[in-house]
Amino acid sequence: MAKQSWKPGNMLYPVPAVLVSCRDKEGNDNVLTIAWAGTICSDPAMVSISVRKERHSYSMIKESGAFVINLTTKDLVKATDYCGVRSGKDEDKFATAHLTKGEAEKINAPIVMESPVNIECKVTQVIELGSHDMFLAEVVNVQVSDEFMDEKGAFHINDADLLAYSHGQYYTLGEHLGSFGYSVRKAK
Repeated sequence: MAKQSWKPGNMLYPVPAVLVSCRDKEGNDNVLTIAWAGTICSDPAMVSISVRKERHSYSMIKESGAFVINLTTKDLVKATDYCGVRSGKDEDKFATAHLTKGEAEKINAPIVMESPVNIECKVTQVIELGSHDMFLAEVVNVQVSDEFMDEKGAFHINDADLLAYSHGQYYTLGEHLGSFGYSVRKAK
């Protein structure tokens, strides 16, 4: 099998395409698309997002110390793309992307009501890296949509048609192939 060597670059795909919502100290809200978001710790629950300094939301998040990661779905793909290519300096992206604004419960920031999961985050550290700065944050609350809850109280997030981003393209998650630990379970 032949291989080619390329210059160093970020080729870790697919990644989640999420909408990050935030509010500045004057009460102005914004929403932007982030593809560089991830889980970094389970106890305490922590996440990270990486944001370019020139992005409108960068200073809002840095000064407020809070943001919400809103998971995206097939139904949100156009709004997700739009919020990644337009600036909140020039418009109210909640309005132009036709997103319904709700309120976080534990932090002062908006949530995207159409999102099946809203992860409320409090910044604990900002790491300056180069083209992007990484915001490390503790998860202080999670809101989930009732439509994906069953009568027993189980949350069925995989029914939401979640989005992934891979090398400039948006995808929904595909075929279920197994569950954690299936490769070592004894056959019944």
